[in-house]
Amino acid sequence: MAKTLRKKTAMLLTTVLLCSIFLCGCASDATGSGAAPKPETQPERRPPVEIEEDNITRVLSSMTLNQKVGQLFIIRPEALGSSALSLKEEDVAFYEKYPAGGFCLFAQNIRDPEQLAAFTEQLHSLGGRFSPLLTVDEEGGIVTRIAADRDFDVPRYPDAGRLAAGADLSEREAAVRDAASAIGSYLKEYGFDLDFAPVADVNTNRYNPVIGTRAYSSDPEEAAALVAAAVQGFHDSGMGCCLKHWPGHGDTKTDTHRGQAQTDKTWDEILSCEALPFESGIAAGADMVMAAHIAAPQVTGTDEPASLSYVLITEKLRGELGYTGVVVTDSLEMGAVSNRYSSGEAAVQAILAGADIDHLVLGNGSNILVRDGGYRGVIVRIGENFNYTRQEGNDLICGSGE
Repeated sequence: MAKTLRKKTAMLLTTVLLCSIFLCGCASDATGSGAAPKPETQPERRPPVEIEEDNITRVLSSMTLNQKVGQLFIIRPEALGSSALSLKEEDVAFYEKYPAGGFCLFAQNIRDPEQLAAFTEQLHSLGGRFSPLLTVDEEGGIVTRIAADRDFDVPRYPDAGRLAAGADLSEREAAVRDAASAIGSYLKEYGFDLDFAPVADVNTNRYNPVIGTRAYSSDPEEAAALVAAAVQGFHDSGMGCCLKHWPGHGDTKTDTHRGQAQTDKTWDEILSCEALPFESGIAAGADMVMAAHIAAPQVTGTDEPASLSYVLITEKLRGELGYTGVVVTDSLEMGAVSNRYSSGEAAVQAILAGADIDHLVLGNGSNILVRDGGYRGVIVRIGENFNYTRQEGNDLICGSGE
């Protein structure tokens, strides 16, 4: 699995390089009323990760534009238009036409061990050599999809902040690493490639409605040590992992599922607190970082969320912290984004900001995914910049934007 994930990561980084160049095009206006101002200079594009680079280049050269754009999205299985628990022939046919880079499974996609194993096998069979990543939120404690279901015989753990609480730091690190390894092991058994965990936030705001004890600690240095231990534990089991929620959700007062949250900290204040667990997790080899829908007006000068912010993704996370891996957005259907942007606007802006994967977990069917969703938004933006016309194998591409 680890080798497969590394290959997929390399292909994602190369794909986003190509699509970002297409999207930037010839200096067109930003998309949508809430779009960020275009930076004076475009971000320095990262070279492909040096993992079987020749093979990755050959694979990309054989892909249609639809397939390349599809690599930029993680969706819910039911976004294919049918069942949430298994694939039907029409779902497979739809995926062949509009492939996605990955799927995120939620509680409604999981019924029992037999169904889940069969479903993940079906999903992995899609796309042939472009097999999608299968992801899930399985933090332990209150955010679990599998451990929350008593039909599954798996180990169960408390929230991160309560795991081995009261023990000294070395004992907590060992407990966190063991728990992450155990979670990763059962996720791998059921066919998953990556867990959207650990939470790398610092629990510094007692009025925070969504993080709390999901974070390992209210102390940034302790949180940093425990996040690194969690990354090591996931990797012990061969499971990919993702640090969340950049640039730190711990000192906010709003749940981004409902509306936009913001931190009023300066960049120096973030560096001394919220950034520490991300730095340690990155140093430990985390596979992805999730950009949250959190505004940081004292850093960016705007109220745009980090998930759509060139400053917070490209200048700060990549430029100053030196992160060169995959950036995935938090779900673009959450209220903090969907209340202000269409799916197409958000998808394009996230990629231009420096994200590699748009977490577009639309669950309302294929019509939304293609006609109104981020997939079409990216295709249309490419078409506008380069005047593409319809061609065999790329039937979404249209110069008129129809």
